[in-house]
Amino acid sequence: SPARSALVPRDTAARRKGKARRGRGKARNEGLLSKQKRSRRMKANDRERNRMHHLNSALDALRSVLPTFPDDAKLTKIETLRFAHNYIWALTQSLRLA
Repeated sequence: SPARSALVPRDTAARRKGKARRGRGKARNEGLLSKQKRSRRMKANDRERNRMHHLNSALDALRSVLPTFPDDAKLTKIETLRFAHNYIWALTQSLRLA
């Protein structure tokens, strides 16, 4: 429309008519994108699984040095951390008194 063309600079209007928009649009194949997303998700899952294995191994090592009664009782993660904190505090107090 004439009113609209007065508001839009001439070179911008010409570019819109003659050329398609460039950008990220649908340049990539959607199948490729879904494969990339799946690959990223699998890698993220692997990293999280490894992180949890390392965390559980560290908690098992901590449980092995904490005195528990009975010996075969397995503490939960939060119980292990709280018990370790309290045990370290108690050992510190006994050293201060000695």
